[in-house]
Amino acid sequence: MKILVTGATGNIGRMVVDHLLAGGADDVRALTNHPDRAGLPAGVEVAEGYLRRVSSLPAAFEGVERMYLAPMLETIDEVVSLAEQAGIRHIVDLSGEAHWTPIAEAVENSGLEWTHLFAGDFIENATMWADQIRSSDEVGDPFPEVESVPVAMDDIARVAAKVLLSEGHNGQTYQLTGPEVLTRADRVKQLGIALGRTVTVRQVPRDEAIAIFARVMNNAEWYVEATGSMVGWHPQPSTTIADVTGAPATTFAQWAAANTALFQ
Repeated sequence: MKILVTGATGNIGRMVVDHLLAGGADDVRALTNHPDRAGLPAGVEVAEGYLRRVSSLPAAFEGVERMYLAPMLETIDEVVSLAEQAGIRHIVDLSGEAHWTPIAEAVENSGLEWTHLFAGDFIENATMWADQIRSSDEVGDPFPEVESVPVAMDDIARVAAKVLLSEGHNGQTYQLTGPEVLTRADRVKQLGIALGRTVTVRQVPRDEAIAIFARVMNNAEWYVEATGSMVGWHPQPSTTIADVTGAPATTFAQWAAANTALFQ
């Protein structure tokens, strides 16, 4: 069974490749826009292509039975149409609600078998505070009380690989979360614990927050507004990652302890 991983050199796609190989897959094709510097494992078939460059996809889709579809809104209709024409049987997409809904809708409307992976706040988003933590024991943040259930990218990849390698997932929408609800202040505190320091949060006004985050992201104003819209929301953790893979989701503390170098 040939499995195609799109976005195979992206953060999650690369992990999907690794988990497929660890799970026993022996016919993995990886789609990348830069094969010369992809650095993919031996035994992986490398296909040059990019979801935004639709003309590159027919050759990459040929002979594929199952596909991990990285989130790409701009060309989703063309990509799904080409997948159908190529005879791909099952699409496992990383999508979600709100902004990402068109991906899930296009995949469902294709008539192919599908599994949706919905993920919210990535644990790795904590690196937005890295510069502040490197230079100070205080982090400026606009909404320290906002709650989320951050999920590790590697856990998303584990689920994707499991679904691609097994049966019984057609028509399922998997809500992927971490194992615990944390405020933004909780996460900063846990980063400090991992680093052996006390790191606190100072709530800052909107304009100051935008200026802080503009140093590390391109969409700082949108990010601050989106975070503010979550005030008063109380999310709940799911057990989906453990249910699908047989291993529990990564805690924020575990991730922080393993990634202290990012904050030093």
